[in-house]
Amino acid sequence: MHRSSSQRFVVVVPGMQFGPHVPVLAYASRAAAVRAAQVLPLSWQPPKGRSSLDLAPWVVDQVNLVLDKLAAARPGAVPLLIGKSLGSHAAPVAVERGLPAIWLTPLLQQEPVVTALAKSNAPFMLVGGTGDPAWDGSVARRLTPHVVEVENADHGMWVPGALTDSALVLGTIGRAVESFLDEVIWKVPAETRS
Repeated sequence: MHRSSSQRFVVVVPGMQFGPHVPVLAYASRAAAVRAAQVLPLSWQPPKGRSSLDLAPWVVDQVNLVLDKLAAARPGAVPLLIGKSLGSHAAPVAVERGLPAIWLTPLLQQEPVVTALAKSNAPFMLVGGTGDPAWDGSVARRLTPHVVEVENADHGMWVPGALTDSALVLGTIGRAVESFLDEVIWKVPAETRS
């Protein structure tokens, strides 16, 4: 799946509340940016008063709009999706378009997300914590070999204890994302990796 760096694009699909620049999304996006990817963060205000499952069609529409604009501007581009939580409702879009993805705290308790991920032919990574009710490690490992599971991490990837413990979690995720990008998505030769 090697692409020249001039054709590397990443669409960042946020969760429901905090936008595309929360720490876990920022680290994953930065890993792509330092590998010469153009990062396209999606900002949104999901409609109020609806469950995440009810918002799934809305998420699909929002992501398709961004991808259609990118396809018109850069025909042939195959972007990487990086999505968090609510953003994992874009999994059907990734499957339909054959896009690789990194899903951070995906909603693995919601069958439409799991069903879409099970159909994916493109590589994807799943990242979650055992303290997150939306996470199911056994489902994640059944879906992909690219899994990062953090003991006791909640939906924000925070762990109990000192703040530095949660900062270390970000480092662990960042390193795993870098490896996934270098070894799976963009196949960077080992001698040129940082």
